[in-house]
Amino acid sequence: MKKALVFVLGALVLSCGTQKPQTPQSTTPQPSTTTTSKVADVTTFVETITSEELKELLYTYASDDFEGRETGQPGQKKAVQFLRNNYMNMGVAAALPNNNYFQEVPLEITQTPTATLTTNGKTFNYTDDFIAVLGNKDETLTVNNFVFAGYGIESDSYSDYENIDVAGKVVLIKSGEPKDANGNYKISGNKLPSAWSDLNQEFSLKYRKAKEKGVKTLLFYHPDVYHMAVMRYGNNTEKMKLKADTESLSLFLIDTPLAKSLLTHIETENTPRVVNSPVTLSYKSNSKSIISENVLAYIKGSEKPDELIVLSAHLDHEGIKDGEIYNGADDDGSGCVALLEIAEAFKIASKNGMAPKRSILFLHVTAEEKGLLGSQYYTDFDPVFPLENTVANLNIDMIGRVDPKHEKTGDDNYIYLIGSDKLSTELHQISEEVNKKYVGLNFDYTYNDDNDPNRFYYRSDHYNFVKNNIPAIFYFNGTHADYHRPSDTVEKIRYDLLEKRTRLIFHTAWELANRPNRITVDKSN
Repeated sequence: MKKALVFVLGALVLSCGTQKPQTPQSTTPQPSTTTTSKVADVTTFVETITSEELKELLYTYASDDFEGRETGQPGQKKAVQFLRNNYMNMGVAAALPNNNYFQEVPLEITQTPTATLTTNGKTFNYTDDFIAVLGNKDETLTVNNFVFAGYGIESDSYSDYENIDVAGKVVLIKSGEPKDANGNYKISGNKLPSAWSDLNQEFSLKYRKAKEKGVKTLLFYHPDVYHMAVMRYGNNTEKMKLKADTESLSLFLIDTPLAKSLLTHIETENTPRVVNSPVTLSYKSNSKSIISENVLAYIKGSEKPDELIVLSAHLDHEGIKDGEIYNGADDDGSGCVALLEIAEAFKIASKNGMAPKRSILFLHVTAEEKGLLGSQYYTDFDPVFPLENTVANLNIDMIGRVDPKHEKTGDDNYIYLIGSDKLSTELHQISEEVNKKYVGLNFDYTYNDDNDPNRFYYRSDHYNFVKNNIPAIFYFNGTHADYHRPSDTVEKIRYDLLEKRTRLIFHTAWELANRPNRITVDKSN
């Protein structure tokens, strides 16, 4: 799970051991022996998820041979090969054409850019006055004018883009949303703001709308966030981020002096228009490019194949630091092997004439520890399956241990659930009912509290689905003394609990995939 506070597009969020395994395994896994006769009871399939198989898989996946699975490093490459080999041996298909399980994720190791912006005879400097947030590529441009697009909003009841042409242009927008003379928000028609000014969604909505309109470079005046972004991006050396392609939209956050130089009365002016002031932007990233991979395996639905359930876990960890391997057995080796066992159970069901009605995507994402980058790439840049057809995301990040709180109370029959009720009342109800019927874990919702100081809701890969209005559940055992330490090793995993929690997630996915109607989204962030 992501440890540091991260600034993710769509939200400003508070976003491996030295002991060698005792029973090292081959990196080429063997498929389980299963029956081929048709059966009618889901419990038959869930029983193929066993602590023995989970342990065998994890003793390889979190071994020293995988070198802590650092993003872009040789150990991570071994990890994705291991995952692919498992899916191939199980007969679970690749999600991409030509039997390809790997979605390439372009990344870069950042250095502080060399950048200036000049307008109206004044030159503004990087981090002092503006900062790159997303999609930024090397470029030098000079324009004689730019477009002020107000709040950068387009909705059914209000549009800043209605009478202006922004395609291929430099565009300036500001934070917030408009109100009428009575102080009501124009979009909602009352005193409640819409998602367009909600901190968790504003950046994503406004960035996507600008990209849809063909904007070339977006300057976003958001004074409440600018200095926080400088803290995140200002000392950019040796950090990892998604690499922009040549067609991507560059987004810069700008500070108040630059904003007022561009448009003197930006804080009170709302009417979109062309501003006849020259702008020269020079930006050189100074960064090093690398490629990592998401792993995507797929079982096609038998009746509603276009509707999709996504099960996710992050495949990366911390790598090697000061000569010590951070194996990440719990974080998130436990989630990755759980996905493999769940996939096997669904595949066995399919072979027995009980394929899921909806399609299932098994998504192992890279670079979670670097800022949820692999899942962000999938959702924001290259969703292999349309997001509007994605019914729900079940995200698994650390489910193999017991945290100090539950050790103290003696209750190890638990799992933390985060997010189940945030977007869909129905998802929450299904989750509860499935657990009561099949598994009987104690659900702990401590970290689901909106006021949770840990902000775990924003710190794992489900959040990139949530910010796209896709209901999600984040399954989590809580942190422990070995969290992000070289001591997070395989012999400390409770394989009995890992089995039980994995079976819960299978049952929940089974219900979501096979129920007559798609679950409804009846809430907003």
